[in-house]
Amino acid sequence: MTSTLRFLQMLALGAWLGAIIYFAAVVTRDAFAVLPNRDDAGVLVGSTLGGLHGMGVIAAVIYLGASLGLARSLRALVRPAAIGVILMLLLTLASQRIVMPRMAALRTEMVSVEATPSSDARRAEFDRLHAISVDLEVGVLLIGLVALFLTVRRSPA
Repeated sequence: MTSTLRFLQMLALGAWLGAIIYFAAVVTRDAFAVLPNRDDAGVLVGSTLGGLHGMGVIAAVIYLGASLGLARSLRALVRPAAIGVILMLLLTLASQRIVMPRMAALRTEMVSVEATPSSDARRAEFDRLHAISVDLEVGVLLIGLVALFLTVRRSPA
């Protein structure tokens, strides 16, 4: 049972981190390279980011559930790796529930982000939220790498 739970931890965290890296390195780059305009690319990136966040929530639940199963105690949730995964989950939910809906509303108001001048208050707010969104994803990735290292390093329970 221990091997199965450790496998689930690694699979959940590895898949989540791999998806983030793939999203950043392939999906975003290619969306802006092949779609006819930046507005269409932004819509695609936003949509796929929502899927990535959903996957992250599932991965966090699997990881934390496996951690609880290994430790057979709620103390598993205060180990550094688990705290990292909880923080990753909170950052992901903040992006999905707070930042992305605001960006979507601004995108709808502007009709075209690309055509809206940077001096427009809506565009400035959109750009600010976009920077926050990127920072949140980078934070999830970096924390995740540390959590994965700590998980791999820890001897079996």
